[in-house]
Amino acid sequence: MRNLKLTIEYDGTDYAGWQRQPQNPHQRTIQGELEKLFSQLLQEPIEIIGAGRTDTGVHAVGQIANFKTQNNTFPLEKLRYACSRMLPAGIVVKKIEEAPLEFHARFDALSRTYRYFIITEQSAIKQRFTYYINPRFYGVSRFDLDAMRAASQRLLGTHDFTTFSKVGASRHSHLCTVYQARWVERKNQLMFEITANRFLHSMVRLIVGTLLEVGGKKRTVSEFEQALQAKNVCCAGAAANPAGLFLWSVQYPNHS
Repeated sequence: MRNLKLTIEYDGTDYAGWQRQPQNPHQRTIQGELEKLFSQLLQEPIEIIGAGRTDTGVHAVGQIANFKTQNNTFPLEKLRYACSRMLPAGIVVKKIEEAPLEFHARFDALSRTYRYFIITEQSAIKQRFTYYINPRFYGVSRFDLDAMRAASQRLLGTHDFTTFSKVGASRHSHLCTVYQARWVERKNQLMFEITANRFLHSMVRLIVGTLLEVGGKKRTVSEFEQALQAKNVCCAGAAANPAGLFLWSVQYPNHS
């Protein structure tokens, strides 16, 4: 028995998220495509576990996954080469390595980091991987980044994030611990980075959409904090477009 750890990059634009959809088998997912290929290569049913269940249209540069196989002879480099030749466009397995049998990509993760990219000047090239939003949509000439940064700091610590969770999301707990949340500004581009122990369905997109309202003077920092405390998704802003969101990295204990 082997436990193989994968590092995966993907363009999620044309996929219905990470998680396979048994109720909608016609929908293409990242997990589904990987399981289909590895099952074919290793000649046994393969079930892949991902560290983060990214939504429809969301991308990843550092998704981590693992699966167990009875095939002890297939060379890892040959397996990775087969992935490079046979996986559909938009999915790349960057690394395959042996992991301890007890390693679990999801449950062993200490935290995940997401990045969200926004452009304020329209671009035909970047639109697949960013969210274009003109500050004038909010009636301002530029976003108030200081206010957005101040509001972001209200996310730090352990909170009930029901406000920033899609209605109907099947989670027993909405408690998440946010370790860091920051905004970086470059010419005509904003980047929001957030690290937490876990994330709820559409959580980052709802947070970004609400923070943009703060930056656009549609709500104050205090009103943002009140929305978080309300534990009601009706208090959140509109979810930001999935095109700008990336699962950037997953953090594990040193031995993983």
